[in-house]
Amino acid sequence: MTDDPEHLYVRREARSTDVSALAAIEVDAFSDPWTASAFAEVLRMSGARTTVMVDFNDAPVAYCVLITAADQGEIANLAVAKHAQRHGLARKLLADALAFANTRLIVSVFLEVRESNAPALALYRSKDFREIGRRKGYYQRPPEDALVLQWTGTT
Repeated sequence: MTDDPEHLYVRREARSTDVSALAAIEVDAFSDPWTASAFAEVLRMSGARTTVMVDFNDAPVAYCVLITAADQGEIANLAVAKHAQRHGLARKLLADALAFANTRLIVSVFLEVRESNAPALALYRSKDFREIGRRKGYYQRPPEDALVLQWTGTT
């Protein structure tokens, strides 16, 4: 194994056995987290694709949930465990989700992000997401507006 962060983690599809790990990352990452049952439900959805980055113990350290319907998609959730941040994992997972969307002829991918989440906004903008709206009071803990972003085209 190398010390290069690029080689410390491997991407794979999420499994039902990952639910508790995903929920733990979620609780650490967000003030209004999804529950373990929400992750279990999304893993059963036919239009959802959840990918994870795992460490050398095959333990998830990051995840991305892409939900598709017809020619539209939504990045419903994306997070990286604090100890695994700053290694480009969110960037890799997002790029993978958008590449998958391209293969499925998805014409637009949407997401919501806290307007104060500068690192996430920088990531999304680097992948050509554009702001198309605002949802007032979308987030509750703490109260904050969500910016609605849209991606169209290739990555």
